[in-house]
Amino acid sequence: MCLWELSLYNTLSDSDARNTIQTFGYYLFRSFLSLSALLPLRILHFLAKIWGSLLYRFPNRAKDTTQKNLKACFTEKSANEIDALTRASLINTAATALEMGKSWLPAISKTLRLVVEIEGQNDFNSAYESGSGIVLLAPHLGNWELFGFKLCDSKSATWLYQPPKNPALDRLITRTRSRGGINMAPTNRAGVAQLFKALKQGQLIGVLPDQVPTEEGGTYAPFFGVSAYTMTLVSKLVQRSNARVFCGFAKRLPDAKGFKIIVEEADQEIYSDDVEVSVAALNKSVERSVEKAVEQYQWEYKRFKKQVDGSRFY
Repeated sequence: MCLWELSLYNTLSDSDARNTIQTFGYYLFRSFLSLSALLPLRILHFLAKIWGSLLYRFPNRAKDTTQKNLKACFTEKSANEIDALTRASLINTAATALEMGKSWLPAISKTLRLVVEIEGQNDFNSAYESGSGIVLLAPHLGNWELFGFKLCDSKSATWLYQPPKNPALDRLITRTRSRGGINMAPTNRAGVAQLFKALKQGQLIGVLPDQVPTEEGGTYAPFFGVSAYTMTLVSKLVQRSNARVFCGFAKRLPDAKGFKIIVEEADQEIYSDDVEVSVAALNKSVERSVEKAVEQYQWEYKRFKKQVDGSRFY
């Protein structure tokens, strides 16, 4: 809690202070989205380069986590290569944040015009039209918001999401992500039931596969050679349906030229009845996407905070 928040908190009751701070934070974030939605993509990427470079230059948690993740996952790379990747990753993470307004606020048709190329669309559309259902994996790579919007366009789709604690922010997220016809399913029993129902109806469901799950919702599997606590939900969804699994991302193109969607079917072992094999294949599928744009993955996320031996990675 920063100084102005602490001062405000001391003058109000606990509930009043919490509500006031949440409201202020929401409107600050909403203003940030509105401004970023108006600015051209080239300006946003220019600002991202400044922001990311500052994060790289000075000590901070994002830089520290990024370097630890990259060193662990790419042991064959030199110190100079890790440094270059760290800077590039921080710049791309800043770009993702600055692009959020353009992903969320404009008319969906305007948002979708940011995509200038799609690779793998025919196979993806054929799988959807078969009526067996699709599980779409959208790792934290490139612009995952735009990726979901584009591939769900004109399709019956349901996406799993973690509701924020701020009610106003939750309403904003559900409203903006639903404007293209996407249904939002919260990360609870009711939300998971919603996913199963959608698959049985031959629809598309979307999942961010690289978030650390709850204690009862995961198992350990390698991710770039490092043990990572990984969700079992996708494997269970596949085992209880005839769904096909695809994975991909919206790749940020150079010179602010827009985005290229890359989508492909997941590693075939994801369909295994053995959950451990299936979960390992999920991580392999994410790896395959990340390798196409390593610097655009969100290495700032503490992907390895849970270790099988209880040790601390960070």
